[in-house]
Amino acid sequence: MAAETKQTMYEGSDVQSFQFYLQHSGEHEAILQFLMKHLPEEFKRIAANKSSLGVLGVGSGGGEVDVQMLSLLQSTCSSLPITADIVEGSTELVANFKALVAENDNLQKIPFTWHVMLSEDYRKQVKDVKKYDFIHMIQMIYYVDDVTETIRFYHNILNKNGRLMIIVEKASCGWDILWRTFSKELCNETIPVYRSSQDVLASLNTLGLKFEEHSIPNTFDITECFDPNSETGERLLRFMTATNDFSQSFTPQIRADILNLLRSKCSTEKEGKIYFNSGLSFIFVHA
Repeated sequence: MAAETKQTMYEGSDVQSFQFYLQHSGEHEAILQFLMKHLPEEFKRIAANKSSLGVLGVGSGGGEVDVQMLSLLQSTCSSLPITADIVEGSTELVANFKALVAENDNLQKIPFTWHVMLSEDYRKQVKDVKKYDFIHMIQMIYYVDDVTETIRFYHNILNKNGRLMIIVEKASCGWDILWRTFSKELCNETIPVYRSSQDVLASLNTLGLKFEEHSIPNTFDITECFDPNSETGERLLRFMTATNDFSQSFTPQIRADILNLLRSKCSTEKEGKIYFNSGLSFIFVHA
């Protein structure tokens, strides 16, 4: 499909759905808590013997996590100038990112280059791609055509001692079980094939790259998904199944089967609440 007609998942009402999910899932908080603990030492290793640092964010969304990482990099490596390139296909999320930068005096000291395009288009269209010290891909590997070639490309543009950070849904987590079980019903033009950390690790092993993997535990309350009269439940199900209207997008039997799977295989129950297992994998790839 031509680049100008291919859509990302997050435009228009999908941005609102994504932001609603973030408010209820605590996903960004779980990621940031992990990163704030583990990244400072990694940043020090990356910065060793460097006179400047180049960062590339791929699929950075609205920038909520990026601005925190960049602020952490600034405080950890305060003597080094930093540049940041951002690749993101959603114009609305890029606007959100720019607004966050505008609110932060320290981040305004960083020269940003904005590439408003999909990762696939960046790989094909951008000429004379420079090299970077830190490249991160957070929750975006689901949208690329070829995982192995995508990792190969970004790994090849790492500077010496650089790192590629990938955060992806963990194998056997609730997302993995849901999307692999109902791949026929859920996979579409935006996400034609579901991927989890299992697929990323397979690609890394195929490429013979050195990496480390860590778990980022997270759960969130999906109890209202089982109340057919709950607007919150419907909105969560819309995001979780990447559909415009969960209650109308599937047959009654498929809806029942999805809800049964969510409750029995993807979640745990505690004190009358149902908590979805949304664990993530943090993968750090060495240059």
